Amino acid sequence: MTDTTTSSPAATIDAAHWKARLAELAAKHGVPGAQLGIFRLGADGAPDQEVTVSHGYLHVPAQIPVSDDAVFQIGSISKVWTATVVMQLVDEGLVTLDTPIVEVLPDFELADMDVARQVTLRHLLAHTSGIDGDVFTDTGRGDDNLEKYVALLKEQTQNHPIGATWSYCNAGFSLAGRVIEVLTGKTWDTAMRERLYVPLGLKATGTLPEEAILHPVAVGHNVAEDGTATVVPVWSLPRPLGPAGLIACPVSDLLAFARMHLAGGVAADGTRVLSEAAVAEMATKQAELPDPYTLGDSWGIGWIRFDWDGHRLIGHDGNTIGQAAFLRMLPEQGLAVGLLTNGGHTRDLHMDLYRAIFAELAGVEMASPLAPVDGAEGDITPHVGTYERASVRIEVKPAAEDGGLPVLRMTPLGLLAELEDDPGTDYELHPIEGDHLWATRAPGTETWMAVTFYALPTGERYVHLGARATPKKAEPAGQTA
Repeated sequence: MTDTTTSSPAATIDAAHWKARLAELAAKHGVPGAQLGIFRLGADGAPDQEVTVSHGYLHVPAQIPVSDDAVFQIGSISKVWTATVVMQLVDEGLVTLDTPIVEVLPDFELADMDVARQVTLRHLLAHTSGIDGDVFTDTGRGDDNLEKYVALLKEQTQNHPIGATWSYCNAGFSLAGRVIEVLTGKTWDTAMRERLYVPLGLKATGTLPEEAILHPVAVGHNVAEDGTATVVPVWSLPRPLGPAGLIACPVSDLLAFARMHLAGGVAADGTRVLSEAAVAEMATKQAELPDPYTLGDSWGIGWIRFDWDGHRLIGHDGNTIGQAAFLRMLPEQGLAVGLLTNGGHTRDLHMDLYRAIFAELAGVEMASPLAPVDGAEGDITPHVGTYERASVRIEVKPAAEDGGLPVLRMTPLGLLAELEDDPGTDYELHPIEGDHLWATRAPGTETWMAVTFYALPTGERYVHLGARATPKKAEPAGQTA
């Protein structure tokens, strides 16, 4: 597998072709509005190539069309931007990836103070801290929002022992955002603008709603089975989630950020934004994933790492309230593809579209999607029970009748439940491999999700679903799973 950043001369990217494909596939998957951007880094003196196309509506009831300059939420792709600024601070010698957080934030507390004293930026940016991290508490719109948010983490327990496994952790990036604030003396929002948006020449990127509404802006939608799209009741997550997922921008600005990483840390105008060593470190494997099917096979510093047909890609996905975003980069060919959407079966759209783009433009086959295997058998009995973390309860139940399928019920908890108005959903589990690997999918979608059951060497049992490790609750006395 190669990680070298090179690009071969290639034919011009056909904007009309990809606009038509976007329209066709968005209609197929019920996506109200979308922007697609494709970028190829120039090689051997050739100019860069960039194409952006749009489809549908920013706001369906108002019939406001998507334009190429419209702003969408990029969700958790923001994490890579936050990680990039952390790496700038590493470049400047203000901190290292292995500096304990308490050295920067002496008052930092967790429910487990042993963990609080050990956790580092590397743990946070690679999602190995074990902190129960889906904390969506609104600490206000003031510039002290992150300071207040971090203070609340003293109540957070561990999903898993620090470094023992991998579990996606939003709170870890808000904590990293607070580190940025303390080391720069600026709010996270200001630090991002001064350190990334300005040197990259971005004109429409921001972190706050009042910045977004200066541009055509997408709203999220709930799309019913009959295709009816209604606007979600809340536009954005609370401000302290900024470092984890509140950047909004057009796909062209997302590609400018991607270009900087493809070019070894240099912006289009030649400005050095990040050292070449830091760019390489961000793309280097930090942790393997218990579930190599849902996202990638491993994680870097901020980046997800993907193995497609023996080629190494990096990227990230983002999901907010009714909006979803996808970024994939193939460094060996200097290729980046961004997709911003505002409702519908967005993952299905991404899978169909990116499979075609990377095959046609790069000759690279996307990793085969997970799917049930004919004749596969599995015993769910060892895994029956309740699993729980801060934002979700997962109940695994045996088949209700002979020949039926086991069921996994997911129930959102806390603020996430209030925002999504979701009373819980039942998912049938299809066996894939042995007793540990199963697959499920949401009603009406094509893409299967992996459900992985596993235990740590110390005996703790987990289900891995949706990129998160959820621990099994102890059974009541006298009862076994």
